[in-house]
Amino acid sequence: MSLRTRLVLTLGATLLLLWGLAAAWLMRDLYQQVEATLDQRLAQSARMVSGLMAQLPVEVWEQADRRALSIPPIEGLACQVHSPRGEILARTHSDMQEILKASAPGHAYREEGGVTWRVFTYQRNGLTITTADRMDERDLLMRNVLEVAVVPFVVALAGSLLALWIGVVRGLAPLERLRDALARRHPDALAPVATHGVPREIRPLVESLNGLLARIQQAIVREQRFTNDAAHELRTPLTAIKTHLQVARRVEGEAAHRALDHAEEGVARLTRTLDQLLMLARVEGRVHFEDGEVSRAADVVALALRDARASERARLTLPNAWPDGELAVPRELAITALRNLVDNALRHGPEGSPVVVTSRLDAAGGALTFCVRDHGPGVKEAELEQLPRRFWRASSRQGSGLGLAIVAAIAERFGGRLAFCRPEGGGLEARLTLPLTPDTMGPVHPARQESPQGIHDNDEGDPR
Repeated sequence: MSLRTRLVLTLGATLLLLWGLAAAWLMRDLYQQVEATLDQRLAQSARMVSGLMAQLPVEVWEQADRRALSIPPIEGLACQVHSPRGEILARTHSDMQEILKASAPGHAYREEGGVTWRVFTYQRNGLTITTADRMDERDLLMRNVLEVAVVPFVVALAGSLLALWIGVVRGLAPLERLRDALARRHPDALAPVATHGVPREIRPLVESLNGLLARIQQAIVREQRFTNDAAHELRTPLTAIKTHLQVARRVEGEAAHRALDHAEEGVARLTRTLDQLLMLARVEGRVHFEDGEVSRAADVVALALRDARASERARLTLPNAWPDGELAVPRELAITALRNLVDNALRHGPEGSPVVVTSRLDAAGGALTFCVRDHGPGVKEAELEQLPRRFWRASSRQGSGLGLAIVAAIAERFGGRLAFCRPEGGGLEARLTLPLTPDTMGPVHPARQESPQGIHDNDEGDPR
């Protein structure tokens, strides 16, 4: 059942029910009022006859003792006057003695010859006056009154139902236009639906639809970007691997071994690039990473440093302790982000130069900032904003160009930020700020040394 039909049926049935109850109530009250008015008229007629009989001259009364006076009849109304002795002094109908006989004062119903009469008996000055009118005359009058009252009522009800139908059709017209607009759209069209002229009640629906279209468009863009990036970045290592294997097939001895070693390096590079592409796609694609493990800052640092380049960990300089707090970031992503920063600093810093890892707790802002500084040549001031871009590499730098892009994507997804600066003394410092879970900031805990060999404390690098 359509929404329009449902609205019309619901509102129409409600309208009919309410109007029907109101009509029944009005008709009942109208019938009672007409009945009371006619009874009052009947009583007034009896009193009027009583007043007239009191004003008759004496000779008329003497004549009434010999024979009953005749009162001119009124259609639908009969009257009869009795003396104190029960004699008939005056009457309108001589054939209605049973209907007009004297009885107790007040109203009553009497029937004769299949005709029902409404009778009123009145006593005054010893006279008993009985008046009566036909009930069929009353019923005819009531039908005429009802016809006059019902016709406008039915017309008004029909007009209300028609107005209801027109109002529902016009009210749902924006939905019809929206449906037609969506039906005419091309399947590949992801542009927002126009909200001009849309009623206030439907605007949230259109805005939600536009939000869904925007998310679908972003997902398609990410998919296309991943496909383009994979095709572009994997073509070079695959070509190199193929070339080295062809060389190894054609030569022998040391040259063949070198070609196989180069091919193996190409496979490792290809594997790293694929892993980073997949991680970046997962982070940007809003994949769920929660594993139920608490993401404490000290544990994240320990695991990130443990996974860093094993041959270079002797260059790391760490503080004596780490702030205690639970990061509002899944542990897997927090470890990945910090490890990528450390690997980047170890890879691009001069051989043997230290890499300093510190942290800074912002209790007011509810965030924790990790600082990773190398002592390499650094980059130009104008290139600092280019570092998080995917596949961007300085001329002297190696790698896939995805590590820092992954860190930036993780920080952006969870409301953090990644910034770079050129500290005094040279090198490059990366600052990764991640939000903390509320009410989890605690005291500073000693640094956990997963691999104590080669990793030493920096007394000057205490958390600030």
